[in-house]
Amino acid sequence: MAGKNRFGFGPLETDGAKPRRERSVGPMGAAVRDAAESLQETTEAKVAQRRQNAEEAKAFREASAEGRVLIALPLSEVHTDALPRDRLELEAVASSDEMEELKASIRARGQKEPIEVYVAADGRRQLKKGWRRLTALTQLYEETGDARFASVTARIDQSEEDQLARYVDMVEENVVREDLSFAEMAQVAITAAGDPAVEGQGADALVGRLYGSLHKMKRSYIRSFVYLLETLGPALQWPKDVARNLGVDVARALKAGHGNADRLRADLAAASRREDQARILAAFIAKEASRPAKAATAREKFEFHVGEVKVTARKGECRILSRIDFTSVPRDKLDKAIRAFEAVLREEG
Repeated sequence: MAGKNRFGFGPLETDGAKPRRERSVGPMGAAVRDAAESLQETTEAKVAQRRQNAEEAKAFREASAEGRVLIALPLSEVHTDALPRDRLELEAVASSDEMEELKASIRARGQKEPIEVYVAADGRRQLKKGWRRLTALTQLYEETGDARFASVTARIDQSEEDQLARYVDMVEENVVREDLSFAEMAQVAITAAGDPAVEGQGADALVGRLYGSLHKMKRSYIRSFVYLLETLGPALQWPKDVARNLGVDVARALKAGHGNADRLRADLAAASRREDQARILAAFIAKEASRPAKAATAREKFEFHVGEVKVTARKGECRILSRIDFTSVPRDKLDKAIRAFEAVLREEG
């Protein structure tokens, strides 16, 4: 036996390791532990949920700012007076067969494509895109009283665009989707130039901003119609019906100071039918074409159209602009055409 201590007791003899006292968790301890574990799990879940909510709220704000969120707006909350439409005859469009077809589609399948609105300076929601859809829903609600047609699905544009940028957006959508006439496109430029929110630019200059994606030849046609509409004003009662070449030729003659503009306006104002308007414009051009051309100088030129072909005449030069690929025309055929051209000139010379 090992040495005794001063009290005369020696160490206890044990076989193997010293036994440890077993301690079991009582009911109260188990309850406290379970509650602590549950609280920790709940706290972690809440933290994860809050993090997810914050991420979703941020994504929603970003989507809303980018115009990717759709909401249902009562028809009465959408106004159309801040951004004039590019249609010259809105009443005719509103009562057209195409409008009835759109209404039938919405009645059967609902509104499939949203309109786009923006918040104006006065806080009102103004229409940016989708006049036909809004008009169709308005007519359906007035005709049926059905609550399905009392609201419109809309995308809210929250960008801080200026008024000119909104005109551009409206134009780009409609030029792509609709077959707009040159008179309608010219009217947008005239309207934008008269908008107090668009400062410092005339209609002619705005054509380049509004229709920058179009070919330069089309922009030239639009500028001709801008001049035509500004010069003839309300006397031109059906501008949308004016054919492209006819409108361009009349505008060119008026700009050059040919003909009596006051007489032309009076004749057009007295027209009672669309056919009369076309006849008056054609007669004006025919009269100008019959006038003897003044002697040309090296710097003078004149232009005219023959069907789809544009002809520019100068001293010693006659330029023909056409969609025909002249490189694909056989040389003997071109030679025959040029000889016939020269023969006609000699006959009339």
